[in-house]
Amino acid sequence: MELLTNPPAGEEQTLLDLITHRVPAGVDEAARVKAGFLAAVAKGETACPLISRERATELLGTMLGGYNIQPLIELLSDEAVAAVAANALKKTLLMFDQFHDVKELADKGNVHAKAVLQSWADAEWFTSRPEVPQSLTITVFKVTGETNTDDLSPAPDATTRPDIPMHALAMLKNARPGITPEEDGKRGPVKFIESLKERVTW
Repeated sequence: MELLTNPPAGEEQTLLDLITHRVPAGVDEAARVKAGFLAAVAKGETACPLISRERATELLGTMLGGYNIQPLIELLSDEAVAAVAANALKKTLLMFDQFHDVKELADKGNVHAKAVLQSWADAEWFTSRPEVPQSLTITVFKVTGETNTDDLSPAPDATTRPDIPMHALAMLKNARPGITPEEDGKRGPVKFIESLKERVTW
């Protein structure tokens, strides 16, 4: 987080990509640190040259639930970012008992909390999503034999969930009938899998 508050020249976009896309949502330690940092920026307690208060609030809204919920509720009372926090909470369903905190704010007259409750009641989190297409044309990649997570997400190659690019390279790295890895035991059939995308028409 220190790098985000004082980014090295030329690394700005990389740092933004890391905080935005490479820290998983949820309730693990990385999510706790991310939510804490973004909350501090959103509240104006920490200055970050790369992330505005509004953007920090938006990013909190992408974390699905857990450590981001309480800061978003608190931001409903901060007029500078309250509308942004409300929009984030409207799309958040994993509230559990913290629903009552939003209800309490609404009962006290907080218009942003009222808007969140109304949005939930109207199921805007669902109705705002794109319609499901009438038909889909897909390509099926069939793997012969038994397949488990060790084949698709080999722990020796990438030990954490955020290491998605590393998992993708090692997926199906061991040869088997119908599967020819690019480098047996090290790199899976990456180019072949990419070629399958060209067959798909939406």
